[in-house]
Amino acid sequence: MPDAATDDLKQLETDGLAELRACADEAALRAWNTKYFGDKGLMKGALSAIGKIAKDQRAAYGQEANRVKVALESAYTAALAEAKEKALQASLTANPLDVTLPGRIRPRGRLHPATQILRQVYAVFADLGFQVYRTREVETDEMNFEFLNMPAHHPARDMWDTFFTTTPGVILRTHTSPGQIHVMREVRPKPIRVILPGMCYRNEAISTRSEIQFHQVEGLAVGEGITMADLKGTITAFARRMFGPDRQVRIRSSYFPFTEPSIEVDIDWPKDDPNRDRLTKGTGWLEIMGAGMVHPNVLRAGGYDPATVTGFAFGMGPQRMLMLKHAIDDIRLFWQNDLRFLRQF
Repeated sequence: MPDAATDDLKQLETDGLAELRACADEAALRAWNTKYFGDKGLMKGALSAIGKIAKDQRAAYGQEANRVKVALESAYTAALAEAKEKALQASLTANPLDVTLPGRIRPRGRLHPATQILRQVYAVFADLGFQVYRTREVETDEMNFEFLNMPAHHPARDMWDTFFTTTPGVILRTHTSPGQIHVMREVRPKPIRVILPGMCYRNEAISTRSEIQFHQVEGLAVGEGITMADLKGTITAFARRMFGPDRQVRIRSSYFPFTEPSIEVDIDWPKDDPNRDRLTKGTGWLEIMGAGMVHPNVLRAGGYDPATVTGFAFGMGPQRMLMLKHAIDDIRLFWQNDLRFLRQF
């Protein structure tokens, strides 16, 4: 191998290592790397010069060039790691970490208030011996109306503003009451004690008190010897668990086509609540649900003989209960996903 070529490689290595030791920081090191190993770097030029070497000496020259290249790369890697460590230590010294400071608070997710109130309702009725039974939200006209004692053109159908689908006879359920037929047909002839929660849909004008979709919780008990006294006891126990142990329950006569007799249930509202008059319209009582004894025609549609068994049913709006408990005056807040509202629960 020619002495001149050898001397050039050795000089390149010597100069490179000297300049590397002179680099004061990471930026200088990266500039050095570009000078020696960039696209137009000195090391690349030395390697490309192998074409000018005599053929019988190229192998030896190439070996020496590769050795110099590896030596410079290793020195650069070590110098860069050392520079990063020095920078880290300098940063820690200049801005010491106080390990006694509290950590960053991680944002926590929350259950939607509608989910919270539903779980409270489930817990109360679980203690009363009721099971949760879920049914579909898309129903047939037959299940939603006819089996609930509302044949075609029955005037009671006007109580529910219905969403119809493009399939004749298929609708979005207007209440959870069709679930009564499903559970009766599945469980018959055994006794029943279930609640049927779910979403309902009505084609109503959206306002502070009305939405086109809302949750309902239906209740159903079927068996021998069930009376209105059982219904009253169940409702009273629920109201006192949900709203307070001193709550008084008032029952008023009403009308629903699928119960007979039918009632509406009110609870007394605390006198010291400043929202009392507004919520109760000055009466001191607030409606929480409709209920009644299951109509014989509904029992027959579910496969039970009304001559041997009776039953009671009730329906409530859990979001309405949440509005009552927290003096919320706009039901639309539940669906607007406003974090200022949701974070309060």
